[in-house]
Amino acid sequence: MTRSDGGSSAGATTILIVDDHALVREGLRWVLEVHADLDVVDEAGDSATAVAKAASERPDVVLLDVEIPGDDPVVTVRRIREVSPDSAVVILSMYDSPDLLRRLIAAGVRGYLLKSVGREELVAAIRKSRDGSGSVLLSVSGQSLVQVQNAESAILSPVELEILQLAAEAMTNAQIARRLDLTEATVKSHLRRIFAKLGAVSRIDAVNKAVAASLVTLPHDRLVPRPRRPPF
Repeated sequence: MTRSDGGSSAGATTILIVDDHALVREGLRWVLEVHADLDVVDEAGDSATAVAKAASERPDVVLLDVEIPGDDPVVTVRRIREVSPDSAVVILSMYDSPDLLRRLIAAGVRGYLLKSVGREELVAAIRKSRDGSGSVLLSVSGQSLVQVQNAESAILSPVELEILQLAAEAMTNAQIARRLDLTEATVKSHLRRIFAKLGAVSRIDAVNKAVAASLVTLPHDRLVPRPRRPPF
């Protein structure tokens, strides 16, 4: 790939910038591409374009603003990770919301930074997101951090999210076990932990709560249509 300044980007960390403001994207590109090891390969201004470009470019890092047109940010993150599993998603947001932060961590983001961060902190976070440690980088208020840490036990693991998604698709425990190469007993054990974390009393209750929180999605053939209003 060739950098915008004409230099070589061989071996550089490739980045997809997602923000609905062209001026913000231009500024981020300028901040990042002064570093020889960072290469902005594309930009997007909405969730659908972000997913499409993540699929075509397979960037090392997706720098994602949560306030973009289209899907809920958690859904966008999940779709990006589906089409480009090796991409590290780093959130850049104006909003310091503990609830959103917890949901995005559960969806698999590698970082959550407020837009008030300095350029050095942003660059360091992008580099750190590729270190393979699996740690989540947070630059948020102390209050949000405390709330997230206190609720850490309620965050579903990637395996639990996968099991819950398959449960939402009406798979039995045996079918889930075969799909994920687990024993049925292991699936049941995971489901018990899921119920405890979500405060659910049944599989249906867990799925409903997870759908409401945008942790999983229902297949189109299982969506329940809204009742029509009477004509008078």
